[in-house]
Amino acid sequence: MKDQHGIWYLESLDVSGILCPKKLEMSKHGLKHTQYKRGEYIYMSQENADVIYFINSGRVKIGSYDSDSNKEVTKAILREGEVFGELVLAGQSKRQDFAMAMEPTELCEIHRDMMDSLLKDHSGLSMFFMKLLGSRALRMEQRLESLVFKDSRSRIIEFLIDLVDRRGERVGYEYVVRKFITHQEIANLTATSRQTVTTILNELRAENLLTFDRRRLLVRDLQKLKAEVHSL
Repeated sequence: MKDQHGIWYLESLDVSGILCPKKLEMSKHGLKHTQYKRGEYIYMSQENADVIYFINSGRVKIGSYDSDSNKEVTKAILREGEVFGELVLAGQSKRQDFAMAMEPTELCEIHRDMMDSLLKDHSGLSMFFMKLLGSRALRMEQRLESLVFKDSRSRIIEFLIDLVDRRGERVGYEYVVRKFITHQEIANLTATSRQTVTTILNELRAENLLTFDRRRLLVRDLQKLKAEVHSL
């Protein structure tokens, strides 16, 4: 299943070709590739915001720290082909969160001035970023509602369903999500605990609704998994 919430699959625009051209053409476009190691910060909160990033390979975590408890709050986990740091286009001058490489990651970095030039040269790119901003705002609103009105089990199951919708590949009657994230990462994204995530995943596996390991999630019956949410 392709991403239904819009990243680089919006319309028929070749975003990868615009934001991350072949390396031999990088100097021509005024862009650069940067390599990050696992656990390395790409930027931190309150740093100047003047660059937009395109993920050429790897994974990036977007998050923040609670000022009182210093607890980490994960906002998103992004992968190859996705864009982040786009709020500079909405006038953001300082980062409000952090971005960290979760594994060896290569990014294409586009300065704000260069992005302004690209937006002028590619009419569809403006619509892409409008939809991207709107899509992410909607997802954050839905996530907030889930945190306020739903219990831990519902939030975790909804997260799994959303993950399948965005990342899943259909294999017969089943759906597989490759590079499945850790239980702690799911806990951070759903405001639960790692122990709760582990318990619920094991319960769903016992019900034969899914199976998982460190490399993948396999949903055996997506419709029954969705019915679990409605029954809670």
